[in-house]
Amino acid sequence: MRTERGRLTALYGSLLLLAGGGLVALVYVLVGQGLYASVSGAVRTVGPAYAVPSPGPVPGRTLAPGCACEPAKALPSGRPPTAEQLKTYAYTQNLSDAVTDATRHRLLMYSLLALAVFAVLSIWLAWWMAGRVLRPVGVITETARRLSGENLDERISLEAPPGELKQLADTFDAMLGRMEQLVSAQRRFAANAAHELRTPLAVQRAAAEIGLAGDPSPEKVARIRAKLIGVAESSEHLIESLLLLAVSEQGLESTGPVDLAALAAAGLAACPQQGLTVERTFAPLTVTGDRTLLGHLLGNLLANAVRHNRAGGRISVATSADGELTVSNTGPVIAPKDVPGLLEPFRRRAERQHTAGEGAGLGLSIVASIARAHGAELTAEANPGPEGGLTVRVRFPGPDEARTP
Repeated sequence: MRTERGRLTALYGSLLLLAGGGLVALVYVLVGQGLYASVSGAVRTVGPAYAVPSPGPVPGRTLAPGCACEPAKALPSGRPPTAEQLKTYAYTQNLSDAVTDATRHRLLMYSLLALAVFAVLSIWLAWWMAGRVLRPVGVITETARRLSGENLDERISLEAPPGELKQLADTFDAMLGRMEQLVSAQRRFAANAAHELRTPLAVQRAAAEIGLAGDPSPEKVARIRAKLIGVAESSEHLIESLLLLAVSEQGLESTGPVDLAALAAAGLAACPQQGLTVERTFAPLTVTGDRTLLGHLLGNLLANAVRHNRAGGRISVATSADGELTVSNTGPVIAPKDVPGLLEPFRRRAERQHTAGEGAGLGLSIVASIARAHGAELTAEANPGPEGGLTVRVRFPGPDEARTP
């Protein structure tokens, strides 16, 4: 009884035994009610031709009108029965009683024996049924015990008819798929972060060992100094971006109403546009969230739109009353299959050139993380040629919608 199989066996066995006992009792009662009438009628059918009226009702006996127990030939009216007739009646009655009692006893014995056999079969059947029902749960348990970071690709793949346990196994498989994606993403993130942090250190070491070797001239020292300062600023920006990504992944500590339209207008005014055509469509939009993180979201979207644009290109920023923020820009043509990868950390459209102003590949991943923290839905689409570029839409939940970060 300490296992689910034992408890289910006890439950199923008890129900089956209760049903069997009820059936046996019902059959015994129904057969016993009409047994005496049937036996008495059969005895009188093969007995003497004369019968006398019963002296009165006998307990436990039922004589139904019209049955074979009625006399084949009635005595003449007013003539008393003879001694031979009374003897015949008593013999018939005693024989009927004996046959009825023997039949009832035999029926009871056989019923109890059948009930005992049925009880054993019920327990065995209940144990088998419980094991079959709980088999998918055992498969899930064994799979969960074997799982580790090295074999997250295992799946249950339960072959069973549609039902609750089939849904449970499929849900567990889907959860394993998400876990595998998350673990893979974390591994890629760690490897990419290590690479991004190691590159500036290597540049600084090379500049110090090679550029300052010997007796460098003041001009060379100034160039090396400027290079080291630039690398340090790039490293600082990378670390700040990583910290911002970590903060956004932790969720929101404090929230409040934020005028997203005004925040977008201020961010667009502070962003260097470098001769680009700017289209503004600001409808009133107030969302609930962290103003600082939402400012970083807009800042990264605008910086990405400017950095990856082309000469004489266009930037479009819009807010709508239904809770959607849209930032679109022209630029290089992007393959639609490459767009989801741009939302991952350290993923760029092209290889890094280590030039001034080049980002670390964290902009859109930070945007996606902040959107998740606010329960918003982010979608990115590649613009068709010849303009190219990217369109990013962030739809925030309304006041009546549940926010699920």
